[in-house]
Amino acid sequence: MINKYLKLKRKDISLIQFIIEGYEGMATVTTIDPSTAIIRVSIIPDFILEMVDIINDLKNKYKMEEIADYQINKQL
Repeated sequence: MINKYLKLKRKDISLIQFIIEGYEGMATVTTIDPSTAIIRVSIIPDFILEMVDIINDLKNKYKMEEIADYQINKQL
C-alpha cells in the first residue's frame, strides 16, 4: 500500500472518504486525527496514477493539502 496523508476541513472528511472509497478496490481512507482533520489514503500500488489524479481533482474542489512528511506517533 502507498499511503498519502491529507489535511482537510473536518466537515469534509466523510464526503472525501465516500468519494475515494467509491472507486472500489483502489484505496481506503482512515481518519488519523479527527480533531485536526488528517486522513490517510492507502492506495493499491497498481492504481497510484489514477488515485493521484482523483486526489488532485478533489484538491481543486475542496480545501485539502497533502502532508508529505507526516509521522504517526504510536503510544504503547
